[in-house]
Amino acid sequence: MYQRILVTTDGSALSKKAVRSAIDLAAATGASLVALNVVPRYPISYFEGGVSISSEDVGRIEKKWAEDGQAIVNAVEKTAQTAGVKVKTAITRSDFVAEAIMAAARKHRCDLIVMASHGRKGIKRLLLGSETQHVLTHSSVPVLVLR
Repeated sequence: MYQRILVTTDGSALSKKAVRSAIDLAAATGASLVALNVVPRYPISYFEGGVSISSEDVGRIEKKWAEDGQAIVNAVEKTAQTAGVKVKTAITRSDFVAEAIMAAARKHRCDLIVMASHGRKGIKRLLLGSETQHVLTHSSVPVLVLR
C-alpha cells in the first residue's frame, strides 16, 4: 500500500494527533515515516524602519526555532521507533510552508502526506490562508488530512 509516509508537525496538539495516526498507518502498512518540521525565517521586513534588530539576534532566534523544530521531530522519531516504525527526521527552513512540504515529499519519494488541518473557518481562513488547503490542491502526492 504505502512505502514512505511524510508527516508534518509543528508540535501542536492537533499535529500530534496527525503524527499518531501516521505512525499507526505506517505500522499497519509496513511503511517508513519521514517526520518534517518547517521552520520559518525571521520576518525582518515587518520591522523595517520601526525596530532595530541585529543580524546576530535574527540568527539566534532562527537557531532557537530550528532547535525547537528538531526537538519536535526527535519526539516523533522516538514514538515511531517505539511502535517499530522506521523513521527519518527532516527540518527545512522556508517561508513557504506548503511548497516546502511538497518539496520534501518529492525529495524523500513519499507516496502519502499526512498533516493536520487547524480547522480555521470563515473569515480567518480567508484572511490567513491555509497551508493544508494549498498542499491539498497542489500536491501530486495523495494527502490525508486529520482534524
